[in-house]
Amino acid sequence: MRRFALALAVGMLALSACSGSSDPSGTAAPSESSLVSSTLDSTTEAGATTVPTPDPGEPEGTQTFTGLEQTHVDTPVAYPQTPPVGGPHYPQWQTCAFFDKPVVVVRGVHSLEHGAVWITYAADLPADQIEVLKALQASGREVLVSPFEGLPAPLVASAWGKQLQLQSATDERLAAFVAMFDDGPQTPELDTPCAGGSDLTEG
Repeated sequence: MRRFALALAVGMLALSACSGSSDPSGTAAPSESSLVSSTLDSTTEAGATTVPTPDPGEPEGTQTFTGLEQTHVDTPVAYPQTPPVGGPHYPQWQTCAFFDKPVVVVRGVHSLEHGAVWITYAADLPADQIEVLKALQASGREVLVSPFEGLPAPLVASAWGKQLQLQSATDERLAAFVAMFDDGPQTPELDTPCAGGSDLTEG
């Protein structure tokens, strides 16, 4: 029923157009750029291995990554994927919701561990496509949506160890990705909700 609701929401819009409750420092969230560093000499490297062959039933183009750490850290993390698909993360996760500003990446990764699908979009994504993303978020169980700088495509859908690059929110593979991986079999911590996390955004 949940998969049907997701597909229906996308179709209608297309036609019309782990625990912890505070940051380790106890202070306001630092900037996203300070949390995801491009230098490895002062960060934790979150390594992962790419598996080129998708699992049966996955949307075409889905990439799989293995060897992801699940450790809690209080230091910046250099993630090898943009956006990340897993790895070390803050003890506090990001509440699954729609955000029109970037969220703290290290919290978003924790949400992935809880079974979230994290849909990241370019800042210049057309308004009608953003409405599609809002519908997907509202129709899902654990879906996080936020803008993200430096994406390799206009849209990137990520789950723990899974990622799909997309050109449009009306691509049917997006709804299929959400239906498969929203609290799906890849989840390291099943039945751990994204509710009760941080609602803070960057800027």
